[in-house]
Amino acid sequence: MSVQLKAKMAKGLKMSDEAFITLLVVSAAVFIFLFASLLVPNFFQFQNVVNLVTNNWAVISLGVGVTFLLVSGNFDLSVGGIVALSGVLAVWFAQAPGGANALASGFGMPTWMAMLFALFGALAIGGLNALFVVRFKIPSIIVTLGTMLVARGIAQVITHGSQRNTNLPDDFGFLGNIYLFGTSIKLPVVLMLLLVCVAVVIEKRTIFGRLTFWIGANPVAARLSGIKNARHQTHLYLFSAAIAGMVGILLASEFKSGFSSRGMLMEFDALVIALLGGVAIAGGFGSVVGMFFGALILATVTSAATGLVLSPDWQYILKAIAVFLAIVAQTWALTLKNR
Repeated sequence: MSVQLKAKMAKGLKMSDEAFITLLVVSAAVFIFLFASLLVPNFFQFQNVVNLVTNNWAVISLGVGVTFLLVSGNFDLSVGGIVALSGVLAVWFAQAPGGANALASGFGMPTWMAMLFALFGALAIGGLNALFVVRFKIPSIIVTLGTMLVARGIAQVITHGSQRNTNLPDDFGFLGNIYLFGTSIKLPVVLMLLLVCVAVVIEKRTIFGRLTFWIGANPVAARLSGIKNARHQTHLYLFSAAIAGMVGILLASEFKSGFSSRGMLMEFDALVIALLGGVAIAGGFGSVVGMFFGALILATVTSAATGLVLSPDWQYILKAIAVFLAIVAQTWALTLKNR
């Protein structure tokens, strides 16, 4: 066998960096779950695994949009504010007019129209992100931090710093409380799983997914190759805002209320699970599958900490340690693999 043929075969058998990191994340998720099972009584149960997913459907959904933007070299810290705003808008638009007080009065729209207009509100925030990041070249971390505060501020004004939960039509709580075939799994969880599956297909099998990686890896080369970076990044911000808007609407439907503090710190949790899943903070590298298992790692750590009766303050410290270790481990593993 020729030397050239052997080299080609070795190259073909070599695992890609992305697959290597994803495998490490999956292995870490399994190891952490088994380790937590040794420390926490009754932790090693199938229902507990289901709960880790179902209880975190909102953050995982947000993580899809955040992952695509991170891979493209951009941040989106506005998703938590969009969750609050879209939920509040949906409730406000659906509330019947002439209520007992200001928080009980709305526009009286049909539920479907109220939710649609609330989604438009979420897309407006996504459009602002794209305008300032893409058009005016302001760093995305600054822009999206600002629009997160704007979105949450508008939600607080509409709710007077409280919540709207009265004078709603009976069908407003329908979407958020549909159970799947008599199980304890609600429709939002199913929609999250579908979203993850569709995102994986987009990431792996479409030109849109490939463009996201190329722009993140080398935006200058991508632009010189004829790729329209600005338009693609605009689509990514609108995509992330649409996901956050739908999450906010579904949460508002589930609890039949619009709460200005809903989604608080979800933007950071979405960023954390993406980084735990191996997404490079500098762009050009990562996967939705890795993000999903990163969410399981974070959920396992948080759940185990609760089972060990650790205070919420310690849970924040554990999150910070997990992110730091994830970034260091990714850099070390890739350096060792490609040595």
